[in-house]
Amino acid sequence: MTKIGLFFGSDEGNTESIAYRIAQRLGEDVVDVHDVGDVTQLEFMDYDKLILGIPTWDFGQIQSDWEDFWDDVEAIDFSGKTVAFVGLGDQFGYGDFFLDAMGMLHDVVIKTADKIVGYWPTEGYDYDASKAEIALGSDVAGGKLFMGLALDEDQQPELSSARLNQWCAQIHAEFGLDTPLVVLDD
Repeated sequence: MTKIGLFFGSDEGNTESIAYRIAQRLGEDVVDVHDVGDVTQLEFMDYDKLILGIPTWDFGQIQSDWEDFWDDVEAIDFSGKTVAFVGLGDQFGYGDFFLDAMGMLHDVVIKTADKIVGYWPTEGYDYDASKAEIALGSDVAGGKLFMGLALDEDQQPELSSARLNQWCAQIHAEFGLDTPLVVLDD
């Protein structure tokens, strides 16, 4: 059975909650959830498939546990790994920095990762700028996507459940999982 390592950092609990909600959808026997504040580089090596969850703090800052682990992340060789990202941010309160931390983490991981999956549409969000945007061609509206799932638990929590269901179905296919996918209304 394919195992997925889901690594998150969370100060107020939103990203932690999202990590466990993803595990429920993909299968708790398939996803091992880890708080990045409690791991070493070696634990990333146990998985060929990774989901990395990171919130953006204030004016584009990296969450504290990820910041403490940043040198380690830069030293990890993601060769042979397929990686997906989940970013949390406040698009209205910090619209000039929406999901910047996810963009910064993506920029580190993509240097050595074999494959990045889980790109997400920018439609339905109201923000001014984001380091998590990527241009992937004109087949998408505006030619832009987020580098991973974009969630705003501050301003749009009512949309998170549907977004999680849709993104987890996408990840399920992109990771090539053969286990059942669970759709939840949480």
